Amino acid sequence: MPAALTLTVGIGPRVVAGVGAPAPAWLAPLPPFTVDRLEERWSGTDLLLQVCANSPTTVAHAQRRLLTGLAPLTTLRWVQRGFREPHEGPGLPMRNLFGQVDGTVQPDVHGLDEALLWCGGDQPAWLREGSALVLRRIRMNLDTWDQVDRLSRENAIGRRLDTGAPVTAPPGADALAPPDLDAQDSLGFHVIDDGAHLRRAHAQAPHERFLRRPYSYDDPPAPGELSDSGLLFAAFMADPVRQFVPVQQRLAEKDLLNIWTTPVGSAVFAILPGAREGEILGEALLA
Repeated sequence: MPAALTLTVGIGPRVVAGVGAPAPAWLAPLPPFTVDRLEERWSGTDLLLQVCANSPTTVAHAQRRLLTGLAPLTTLRWVQRGFREPHEGPGLPMRNLFGQVDGTVQPDVHGLDEALLWCGGDQPAWLREGSALVLRRIRMNLDTWDQVDRLSRENAIGRRLDTGAPVTAPPGADALAPPDLDAQDSLGFHVIDDGAHLRRAHAQAPHERFLRRPYSYDDPPAPGELSDSGLLFAAFMADPVRQFVPVQQRLAEKDLLNIWTTPVGSAVFAILPGAREGEILGEALLA
């Protein structure tokens, strides 16, 4: 495909109910979290189209063709534009607008961890080999983050800003180095702060892992504001209730980054399995 163009299609609970198909238990809004300040304009929709490419021109053209074709059948709810660095290698983490290396810890989706990403036999037949997507729109207060010194930023994240390595890692380590959550300083305090994002997001059980695919956004600011920037946090998994919710609850309770971040949008979608030759995408949903 031109410019590595990809299209991912997701559906919400009303679509599944509308065709009379069984729905997975997790296909519903996430439970409320104390840090949420959700805005209706960024809430869940019936149909999700995720258009990705290495070229903004390719994305714009594909989006136009898709929206034009769907216009007689749908009403456009929102468009959220995100970006990543074009020179990233496959599977490597990215840097968000805080300068933080993001999306570091990932499951092995082509090996032993496939069950964490793909829906299996315990899910409705139409969803098998599909996935679930949690999409969170997180506003980042860059204006106050810019005022924080480097040591405080690294303490809040639990990683060094230059390499993304955990603050417990030896010199020369990179972002993939394992953290030492038990390491203590001379006063007996954890080197990785109890409220550090790394610690709060760290899986406490093998199933609390999912495929992170974040994108930054930088929209025009509202009158009187300096910025409207943040993160489109996309996470793919087999069961959001089992995998994502426990992690997000810990983040909501004590993540130091909550000082500078605010979730303003949230949605859950069922991602349709790919179509084989001769099939129509979502065909099993109507069977």
